[in-house]
Amino acid sequence: MILAGLCFALNNSAVVYMNETLGLHRTVIGFFQYFIAFIVMLPWIIKSGLTAALKTERLMLHVIRVFMSVIGIQLWLWALAWPVPISQAIGLLMTSPIFVTIGSALFLKEKVGVSRWVATVVAVIGSLIILDPFNDNFQLASLLPVAAAFFWAIYSLMVRHLSDTESTGSMVVYLLILIAPFNFFIALPNFQAPTEVTWYFLLASGAIIALAQWSLARAYANADASFIQPFDLVKLPLNIFIAWLVFAQVPNNMFWLGASMLIGATLFILNKEKQ
Repeated sequence: MILAGLCFALNNSAVVYMNETLGLHRTVIGFFQYFIAFIVMLPWIIKSGLTAALKTERLMLHVIRVFMSVIGIQLWLWALAWPVPISQAIGLLMTSPIFVTIGSALFLKEKVGVSRWVATVVAVIGSLIILDPFNDNFQLASLLPVAAAFFWAIYSLMVRHLSDTESTGSMVVYLLILIAPFNFFIALPNFQAPTEVTWYFLLASGAIIALAQWSLARAYANADASFIQPFDLVKLPLNIFIAWLVFAQVPNNMFWLGASMLIGATLFILNKEKQ
């Protein structure tokens, strides 16, 4: 799980560099990254039992689930390309458990106690501190990571719903098979041929995403989600550190206050879910 977080942190900085410095449109970056990741992971997919993983009676739900993930990806790439500072973007992305908690109560009819609702309110306050909407420099684009978190929360809720009948292998295989075509149609209006230098970044970025997806699949296959999910929070310091190294981005003091509240509330919610 930590390795996946490191891979995504490296990829986030690569996306910003390819968009800002190399001039490649964010939608084109998204298509090539996930297409290359699919090619890299194809041997693993086949070895894991492709035929068995494709057997499902809930194909339409898989399609909708992956489409929700694609919308989240595109909103996230849009945020990075705007650009929203990586530290602020990743901090706001961590609002996803808030939406999952709300969705669990409303749609999955899970019992959500008072303590989890209080933690959710604390997390919302923390995210507002990170967002800093009353600052003169505030722009609506800062909400893009929150929108991405919302759609990825829908994706997570659908994974929970499908896990009653579908295997982890099926979840991963349908994600990787469907995500590239969706991204291709979104990228089509802005399609451009990458330059030679950009190809190197895309190949490396695609391989990194493949490693991240493989790491996530192995993590969930070998341990309970309630145990490994807190390790996903490591992505915050990893993203901040790499953004500082590459772009000299440094979060302000209020960011750390909001991030502390958000992380604390998220850990509390995850612990309650584990119980």
